Amino acid sequence: MAATPTTIGVRELRQRRSLSWRVIRQLPIFPLFIITLVIFCGVFSNVLVPHDPEVPDPLLRLQPPAWQDGGSWDYPLGTDAVGRDIFSRLIAGARVSLIIGLTVVFIAGGIGTTLALISGYFRGVTDLIVSRLTDAVISMPFLVIATAAAGVLGASMRNLILILGLLSWAGYARILRGEVLRVSQLDFVTLAKITGVPSWRILAFHIFPNIANTLIVLATLQLGTTIIASASLDFLGLGIPPPTPAWGSMLSEGRAYIRTAWWVVTMPGIAIALLVMATNLLGDWLRVRLDPRQRGM
Repeated sequence: MAATPTTIGVRELRQRRSLSWRVIRQLPIFPLFIITLVIFCGVFSNVLVPHDPEVPDPLLRLQPPAWQDGGSWDYPLGTDAVGRDIFSRLIAGARVSLIIGLTVVFIAGGIGTTLALISGYFRGVTDLIVSRLTDAVISMPFLVIATAAAGVLGASMRNLILILGLLSWAGYARILRGEVLRVSQLDFVTLAKITGVPSWRILAFHIFPNIANTLIVLATLQLGTTIIASASLDFLGLGIPPPTPAWGSMLSEGRAYIRTAWWVVTMPGIAIALLVMATNLLGDWLRVRLDPRQRGM
């Protein structure tokens, strides 16, 4: 019996639904949920915060979370040592983390990618200089140099972004240089050189698109590292100056109350851990999906 047009249409629809469901099942749901939640809180923080995250109220100091005795759903995660709502400060801190993380990744990725393209394509003395500079930056103790630089320049978001961005590009440069060297040997690049295509055009339209997948993976993984580094400097008082909410400074402020008011230090700690875990899981998933050599492992 020949299949009717209606039967064929139903079969194609079922196949499309089955394919869509397989794609959805392969997505990293947990990391995407956490990252989407943080982005949503960061973008709409001014609307979502139930209380002003910077204004203290001594009468409300160290209120426990809502599910504990003495807690209130007006302050679902409790309050800190000066009476500020922890829930509101976490939401406002998500905005700060996003701004710092994404800006640092953009700066470091831009510098590292540019140097990798130049050194891997032109080679020679240029490659030697960039490689030695990259090795020098990678060999530096990252947090020690960042702490010293922040101490000299002072605590501010601009200085924090500048320091982390200028200390984070070397990883991009080293890994992407290898990719540039590999792509430069491929036939279509050789043909472009023979036909007289300008170097800038080869770099922009022939080589860069073929290293973009690696760049995306590196940027995703770098986001988690940047959040930890930023929180570390905030914890030391060298990052975002008070009273601006930052997860690292919230950890620092709550450490004195870890025995008597555990929620003050635990809540920002959980937020940092979840976001870093989510970015690392997403980076690993992207590495496998975007690199065919990893799929069989």
